[in-house]
Amino acid sequence: MCPKEPTSYTAAANRAAVQRYAMDDHRDFEDARRGLIAELPGAYTGADGEVAFDPAAFAYLAEAGEEAPDSVEPSLWRQSRLMARGGLFRVTDRLYQVRNNDIANLTVVEGESGLVVIDCMAGVEAARQAMAMIREHVSDKPVAAVIYTHTHIDHYGGVKGVVDADDVAAGRVPIVAPGLAFDKYAIGENVVAGNAMARRSFYAFGALLDKDPHGHITCGIGTDTAKGVTVSYLSPTDAITATGQQRELAGIEFEFLYAPDTEAPEEMHIWIPELRALTCAENANHTLHNIQTLRGARTRDARNFARYLDETLERWGDRAEVHYGPHTWPVWGTENIAAFLESQRDTYKFIHDQALRLANRGYTPLEAAEILELPEELGRDWANRGYHGTLHHDVRAVFTKELGMWDGDPVSLHPHPPVASAKRLVAFAGADRILAEGRRAFDEGDYRWAAQILHALVFAEPEHTAAKQLQADAYEQLGYQSEGPQWRGIFLSAAKELREGTQPPPYVTASADSVLAMPIDLLFDFVAVHIVGERAADADIHLNLDFTDAGEQWNAWIRRGVLNARRGHSPKAQLSLAGPKQALVAVLLQPDAVAGLPEGALRLTGDEDALTRLGELLDTFDPAFPIVTP
Repeated sequence: MCPKEPTSYTAAANRAAVQRYAMDDHRDFEDARRGLIAELPGAYTGADGEVAFDPAAFAYLAEAGEEAPDSVEPSLWRQSRLMARGGLFRVTDRLYQVRNNDIANLTVVEGESGLVVIDCMAGVEAARQAMAMIREHVSDKPVAAVIYTHTHIDHYGGVKGVVDADDVAAGRVPIVAPGLAFDKYAIGENVVAGNAMARRSFYAFGALLDKDPHGHITCGIGTDTAKGVTVSYLSPTDAITATGQQRELAGIEFEFLYAPDTEAPEEMHIWIPELRALTCAENANHTLHNIQTLRGARTRDARNFARYLDETLERWGDRAEVHYGPHTWPVWGTENIAAFLESQRDTYKFIHDQALRLANRGYTPLEAAEILELPEELGRDWANRGYHGTLHHDVRAVFTKELGMWDGDPVSLHPHPPVASAKRLVAFAGADRILAEGRRAFDEGDYRWAAQILHALVFAEPEHTAAKQLQADAYEQLGYQSEGPQWRGIFLSAAKELREGTQPPPYVTASADSVLAMPIDLLFDFVAVHIVGERAADADIHLNLDFTDAGEQWNAWIRRGVLNARRGHSPKAQLSLAGPKQALVAVLLQPDAVAGLPEGALRLTGDEDALTRLGELLDTFDPAFPIVTP
């Protein structure tokens, strides 16, 4: 079903929005093209042989004029035109970036003896294309080291397109990353809650939408989340655990500022004195960042964003000549960098402080988010606009971080769940009356209320076609009016799903590499979230597991509806399993997989029926579970 056109209310709202912005400021367009060496070579395919990313899909943006179509909020239109400018760029002497063939950048520093790669994009195929451009236009030196700036998948997922795993395992190529818990946070975030997170991210990043002015028009911090790519993982071999630590890599000195509990649980800033080059990873971008992601992740500390940005300014702000990021484009010039970082610092500090000021006055999160506005100097700075996070949901996130999930209003403490509430409301008001109110609100341009009141009818009567279609129309107009691309993606994806049903997922975050890279304690956490509590309430299963390739022995047991695990073997075990991690992972997640393993891959001793009983307790996760219907 084709998208509908923007209404006169949406067109007027988007035209009026232009007055809020400094549309005559074009410096970002100059910076986004500065140092271009080569355009992107074209499309690349994913693991399934299908096109994963094609820059031609965004060509219309690069060629478009400043005036936004009525179906796109003008600030988002401007940012998307900037993000469509992809290619290989020289940032400064010996520092290069490939940008916008993926949602994140790949940065390369050319050293005396090799290349140091900083962040590896989200998928192997994107990273391979990026490295091929480096090889063709910059240097054919070997990769001497890899640096992960933080624990998010779009910064490590392409690592096997950059470096050979055997070289890392043999110690020939170090992987430097922040913190001692990098594996735990990187893998845990994207796998243990990965099915829910992926489903939500497909909405937020527009992965289910067509690429056009009525659908997905870039992610705000990058062009697109490529479909069907290979998500790889290699564990770090060298941890940065304190500010001021240094490493010499390929003959170049790198100095680090450890910045945990900011944009990611483990994150760091990097200073290269010889090049006077600085990155604050994702703590400073050409966008406001998320304090709470809409895809779902741990709530972040806005105060820490500000704290570590200020420490960075104090240490290197008067010496830095270029700031390069893992998203968007660089900033050049010491004064410009200082102004950029100060503005970002003060934006996060303002959000943190003002949210808590209003909390202390008795405001709820939603009430605070509705009234807070950035000071004009901060709000008119393009780098503080909501192309990733938004002011509205960041304010609410500060409440979550500091005060928890309850908003303080007793009515929200123990409400009926959505379907039960919806049925009561429809029984009280009547389906026809609710539909009529939704139509009235839509016709008057009150799309927020139309979507809200129709939600009750859709959840009470999910086969009510008229309600679903009208709610889809309301969501669509909300998407067209959204400055934040994730808000746009969520609203437009909701409209599509209401009209067409759930869509197949474009990729899966719990890749084989990710699962196998899990520390063994985290692996048991992953298995534990598959246990169906009510089925396991009376279970009594005890296993010994010998991970022969890792040299670790564990025992795991299921009782009272939960799975627990400890190091070492237990004399209470009913069954012992011994084999490499890959075989044990396969059997723990799908016990009947034991029949398909090569002979001798796994040794079983004891009551093999324990595996059958385990299999009966495991849940399966639908990667396309419904969101806008019950």
